[in-house]
Amino acid sequence: MDLPWIRTVVRTTRPYVPGEQPQELGFIKLNTNENPYPPSPRVLEAIRNGANEDLRLYPDPMAYEVREAAARRYRLRPDQVLVGNGSDELLSLIVRACVDPEDVVAYAYPTYSLYDTLVAFQRGRAQQIPYPKSFVLPAAALKKVRPKLIFICHPNSPSGTPVDIDCIRDLVANLPETLVVVDEAYVDFARESSLPLVDAFTNIIVLRTLSKSFSLAGLRVGLAFAAPETIGELAKVKDSYNVDRLSIVGACAALDDYEWMQRNVQRICATRTRLVEELGKLGFEVPPSEANFVLARRPGERLEGLYRALKQQRILVRYFDTPELHDALRITVGTDEEIDLLLRAVEKAGS
Repeated sequence: MDLPWIRTVVRTTRPYVPGEQPQELGFIKLNTNENPYPPSPRVLEAIRNGANEDLRLYPDPMAYEVREAAARRYRLRPDQVLVGNGSDELLSLIVRACVDPEDVVAYAYPTYSLYDTLVAFQRGRAQQIPYPKSFVLPAAALKKVRPKLIFICHPNSPSGTPVDIDCIRDLVANLPETLVVVDEAYVDFARESSLPLVDAFTNIIVLRTLSKSFSLAGLRVGLAFAAPETIGELAKVKDSYNVDRLSIVGACAALDDYEWMQRNVQRICATRTRLVEELGKLGFEVPPSEANFVLARRPGERLEGLYRALKQQRILVRYFDTPELHDALRITVGTDEEIDLLLRAVEKAGS
């Protein structure tokens, strides 16, 4: 159907496709990097208490309670924090606020494919710099482009590999006219964060989410950390009430029960180590992951068939049908029991 009232760029741009959400029960979901463990009981209690007659009222437009809780947790000031409807909304706000038509936005590739979609809708020019096999950030090539905006996914998705913080610092320091956005959705599973750079530089934004490590993918809360002036400009383009009342109280409770999150992260990291070892025994190459997922690769072998075989056994993993990733599966780290079932299914499919 021809829809001439829709912008041409919208009609012609391939949409971002999230991981499959099965409509039937009984699947083992290792395809969307959800946390296999429940959120803090304090979160559930806060949401129950918040489900009262006050739901007839609008929430705080700036979610100030969450800004305060995040500032306390990460040793920043509330005016350095912006709260979003997940970090995906914050990515969208950044592109809307910063990218004019034909502005260059650079990032290493393969990475989070939502960047492609957001830049296309804004009519920017995406400059994809190929990752080497080692997944070391191609910083020199990014510098050479001198873009308006750089996205760095740390740890990177889908590889799970970390980015050296000194490398990020060097980019930020040497490209003062470029905004560097460090997408740290998975950083709680990693060894170090770029968050300390926020106090040192004005041309950096660090993004976090409560979806992964805090087990709150269903609540949709993201955090942006940046200079107060940058936060103020981003706030101009967000929806008036972008975070609802229940998300606000749940996020505050999650941030205040940081130890619960850390215990779950430790369990996932231990399972991740075992998963990497066992996949190696099954003939996969697995880059060193510091996320809650791994990239299992058999170079040169198309793995769509294995993906479909696992799905037939009601195990979902992520397959990307692209030239760079057709020989790989991204596998979320589930519980030990789920990983045992996955490994048996992979072995069965290969026999």
